[in-house]
Amino acid sequence: MRTFTKASALVALVAVVALVAALSAFGRSSATTTVATTAGKPSEFRFTLSKRTIRKGTAFFKVVNKGTTKHDFKIAGKKTIQLAPGKAATLKIIFRKAGKYPYMCTLPGHALAGMKGVLTVK
Repeated sequence: MRTFTKASALVALVAVVALVAALSAFGRSSATTTVATTAGKPSEFRFTLSKRTIRKGTAFFKVVNKGTTKHDFKIAGKKTIQLAPGKAATLKIIFRKAGKYPYMCTLPGHALAGMKGVLTVK
């Protein structure tokens, strides 16, 4: 009676590799989040974010300018290009630490007019 064949050894090996991969991923706190970001709506000098609090990890800010003038979006030291009305851009940020991250439009006077806020990363 055979209790251990090459096929069963291969199945056992695959199971062990899968278990090790699952355990190494367990406990990682990073996540991938998409934040829909609208500039110029509900008023010209406002941002609307789909999420104000996210988890640590990679965040994609999908920025759309629904206003009537150019805007950009800056957070964590990175920013989009200037977006003409109706245009969009995606900004990828990796948040490694929890905290409060201010965001703003960097065009002159726009942040003072209200195009700013704070994103919380937990």
